[in-house]
Amino acid sequence: MGIFEELKERGLIAQVTDEEEIRSLINGGGAKFYIGFDPTADSLHVGHFMALCLMKRLQMAGNKPVVLLGGGTGYIGDPTGRTDMRSMLTPETINRNCECFRKQMEKFIEFGEDKAIIANNADWLLGLNYVELLREVGACFTVNNMLRAECYKQRMEKGLSFLEFNYMIMQAYDFWYLSRKYGCNMQFGGDDQWSNMLAGTELIRKKSGKDAYAMTITLLLNSEGKKMGKTAKGAVWLDENKTPPYEFYQYWRNVDDKDVMKCVKMLTFIPLETIREMDGWSAERINEKKEILAYELTKLVHGEDAANKAQAAARAAFGGGGELPEKEVKVETATIIPVLVAAGICASNGEARRLIQQGGVSLNDGKVTDINAPVKSGDVIHKGKKIHFKIVVSPLV
Repeated sequence: MGIFEELKERGLIAQVTDEEEIRSLINGGGAKFYIGFDPTADSLHVGHFMALCLMKRLQMAGNKPVVLLGGGTGYIGDPTGRTDMRSMLTPETINRNCECFRKQMEKFIEFGEDKAIIANNADWLLGLNYVELLREVGACFTVNNMLRAECYKQRMEKGLSFLEFNYMIMQAYDFWYLSRKYGCNMQFGGDDQWSNMLAGTELIRKKSGKDAYAMTITLLLNSEGKKMGKTAKGAVWLDENKTPPYEFYQYWRNVDDKDVMKCVKMLTFIPLETIREMDGWSAERINEKKEILAYELTKLVHGEDAANKAQAAARAAFGGGGELPEKEVKVETATIIPVLVAAGICASNGEARRLIQQGGVSLNDGKVTDINAPVKSGDVIHKGKKIHFKIVVSPLV
């Protein structure tokens, strides 16, 4: 089985421009492909994780990845999937975010001579002459076709800014530039990027007469209504300082039963033969599947040691022995409500009070009914059935 067939069986391929040509290229290790990452935050999140795993799979099959950091397109903001305009980022924030992305990507992709390369579209987009761009690139696009693109449709009613309208042209220009500079012949991306990616392939074919290809992956994180990758506290980050390994593990440990095998296929590097066997397991083994998923993904992102500790802590929380993760809290009064807020379990005193009144908080082995219940170091707080922490109380300085 070639890598193309493997991607298909894993449910990753959504749309392709030229299936037989793409199959031949990537199965033969002849693809020099790029995926773009706009630096909208100072950490990658699980929404980027599938793209990183795809790059890793293709690199292992002999293809050459080009990681494109959107230091230039980050000034505009991709309107895809948005109902309003993105916040404008400062140049300093964009540069800092790009550097954070770069460091995280080195965990997944092998960079170096004859391996993967990393590029930043700020290097060519920020110095463009506007009139020259209109003559060179703008003439290749029709407004009618652009307005039919899926990425713009949901913005048309509320208003699509001219700034965002240019995003498709910028992304197409990226592909053309990478084709000329690095010999890129293929672009990969999420299923929601199809219109932008087609624009790039058409620009290369019109301007240079060369073949260019595009393939989108099934967006597990978007096609499910963006429910995955989000928690009550926000996004699930790959930076352990924003989402600690235990929380990352627990996120995957608690995915919906119906999504478990989909995630195993799409995101882990477990061999397909083993996955087929797991598919045939009885329904009673669903928690075993979830543990495997959570462990494998935590190991990929945070390393084997962190995965072992997270798994041990999770089992401890459900009576399986081991040590629970600790949360240090600095509070003036060590009672349950300020501790819940300081630990990040609740966003406000009001939310903490409501949660207690609804019976959603336990302290050690009993439900909390007193909103002024005292908490001391070593106590274990449980929020529902999924969040469990040992508390370390420190005084405010």
